Amino acid sequence: MMLAELGERAKKAAAVLNNLGSVEKNRGLKLAGDYLIKRTEQILEANEKDMERARNNGMSQGLLDRLALTPKRIEAMAGGLYKVAELEDPIGEVLFMKKRPNGLMIGQKRVPLGVVGMIYEARPNVTSDAFGLCFKSGNAVILKGGSDALESNKAIASALREGLKEAGLTEDALLLITDTSRETAREMMRLNQYIDVLIPRGGAGLIRTVVENSTVPVIETGTGNCHIFVDESADFSMALDIIDNAKTQRIGVCNACESLVVHRSAAKAFLPLLQKRLQEKHVEIRGDKEACAIVPEFVLATEEDWGKEYLDYILSVKIVGSLDEAIGHINRYNTGHSESIITSDYANAQKFLDEIDAAAVYVNASTRFTDGEEFGFGAEIGISTQKLHARGPMGLKELTTTKYIIYGSGQIR
Repeated sequence: MMLAELGERAKKAAAVLNNLGSVEKNRGLKLAGDYLIKRTEQILEANEKDMERARNNGMSQGLLDRLALTPKRIEAMAGGLYKVAELEDPIGEVLFMKKRPNGLMIGQKRVPLGVVGMIYEARPNVTSDAFGLCFKSGNAVILKGGSDALESNKAIASALREGLKEAGLTEDALLLITDTSRETAREMMRLNQYIDVLIPRGGAGLIRTVVENSTVPVIETGTGNCHIFVDESADFSMALDIIDNAKTQRIGVCNACESLVVHRSAAKAFLPLLQKRLQEKHVEIRGDKEACAIVPEFVLATEEDWGKEYLDYILSVKIVGSLDEAIGHINRYNTGHSESIITSDYANAQKFLDEIDAAAVYVNASTRFTDGEEFGFGAEIGISTQKLHARGPMGLKELTTTKYIIYGSGQIR
């Protein structure tokens, strides 16, 4: 099917969605979630085809984990739709209304973006999450997943559309592009007469390609080279628990910790404890010369390691002599995603919060919480690392724009 035809269908669906009330949207979301559960067996069969192909192609363990679906994960996808249904509908909210001296009443109202396009990699849960958030915020969505997850995405999209059909709503609220070629992706990037905003979600290469080639406005969801800084006043037990969680709880996600920065005053006592803790999870630690001198088991890091998103059981370690040096290192090599400090010093915590340039900055907590559901958004369409329009986990409000509404009584200028 020609992309222009899909674009036309999405535009028509967006016009219908713009006029839907919350009750209708919530019913559609709930039935879409119900059909994910009903079609679990078919979705798992489709996912196994993708998994088998990915294993044969030598996909890394971290990416295989992203691709894999289980009954529990499908249940969680449905649960995400149910949660979005429970959230307050942002559409129609009047942000302000004021009277001008000439009698005009000028206000600002929240409205849908229109048609949202998404290009993403081997993450089939994104198909459901993106649909749910776009639908609740009154947007039609055109999705283009990667070839690695094609069968999974088709099965998920089919189930969601079945739910919409049962609700008596337009199935074209969700359109899936099944041609996974790069040529089709580039054509989608130039579909600005139909798509109002394009959101890439995946690795650095995909995001860079979309940003550099798209004529559609792009919301950049960046990669995650996330840091944790162990300050000299850090509680070591807390630090070990947080680092273990942030690094190993799920390695193939953008909010996993990839880089550790340790204050020199804490390094001698802390790094051997870190090595002992993380070797249980088979994490390879790549340290600078000073860190390797303290723990000979560390691998000597290269310059490339400081800016690397591993998505693997690998962690870089840099020793610094001050909080200022830690902040400088993190701001140089981070990707603007999530950064954390482990400290007992209030002034240091505040300085870190103030001076770190990232979408999410933590004190004494794991970076793994940078997630739309954890932030109370029900789900997320991505984590924006740019500074225009949206930053951080993107929920319902980030998928809206505003327009001015003006009431007059015959005024002319």
